Amino acid sequence: MPIFITYASYSQDGVKGMLKKPADRTAPVRALLKKVGGKLLAFYMTTGDNDVVVISEVPDGTDAVAVGMAVAASGAVSNIQTVRAWKAKDFAAITKKAAKLAGTYTPPGK
Repeated sequence: MPIFITYASYSQDGVKGMLKKPADRTAPVRALLKKVGGKLLAFYMTTGDNDVVVISEVPDGTDAVAVGMAVAASGAVSNIQTVRAWKAKDFAAITKKAAKLAGTYTPPGK
């Protein structure tokens, strides 16, 4: 199953909710991913540009986007960014494909 890394920041409403009722948010995230046939691999609270990092496996990119949209619709988070991740050994096949294509693309203005 493809792996996705999602970054998000809590909105002001989300922070208010966390302060009103402090809790570990792992279970709700795990349950949401399970609904799309996915699996939570890791859930971290972070500092810096993002408040949350979620690493998950979901059947495909449309599921990852749908989960992000559902969470965004709650108003608790903002600035959700989801990226696809590959294990280094699996990414080698992609670089082999790219090597075959290298030099065939004509850049603009050339």
